[in-house]
Amino acid sequence: MTATDPALTALAQGWCALSLLHGRIETHIERALQTRHDLSVREYSLLDVLSRQHHGEGGHLQMKQVADAVVLSQSATTRLVTRLEDRGLLSRYLCPTDRRGIYTDVTDAGLQLLEEARPTNDKALREALDEAAKSPELVPLVRVVESLPASA
Repeated sequence: MTATDPALTALAQGWCALSLLHGRIETHIERALQTRHDLSVREYSLLDVLSRQHHGEGGHLQMKQVADAVVLSQSATTRLVTRLEDRGLLSRYLCPTDRRGIYTDVTDAGLQLLEEARPTNDKALREALDEAAKSPELVPLVRVVESLPASA
C-alpha cells in the first residue's frame, strides 16, 4: 500500500468521520449535563460505571478497570474520583480482604444525581445522533451506533 492507496484514504476518511461524530455527540451531551446538572461527560460516565458495581465477589472494579471504562488514564481517573468524592458523590474505603485495594462507591447523593442526569444524557444523545444523521457522511455511523445491542 502506498500513501495514495484508495483503501488507506477510505480508512482515514472513515476514521475522521467517526472522530467527528464522537466529538459532536460528546460536545452536545457535555453542554446539556453541565447546564442542567453541573456534571461533565466524564463525571457522568464515572458515576454510571461505578453505580453498576455490586458488593458480591468480583463486584468492585479495580481503578484500572474503571479507567478503561471511562477512557481515561489511571491518574486522570484518580483525580476525577477525588473531585467527585470532594463533592460527596463518591466514597472510598479499603478492601476488607486486601488492605492495598481501595474501593470506590457511589453515595446516595451520587446515585440521586445520576438518576436525575440520566434522562438529560439520553435526550442529548438522541438529539446529537438525530443532528448527525443530517450529514450524509455520518449516516452510516449513526445507524451503527443505533443498532448496537444494549450490552455493548
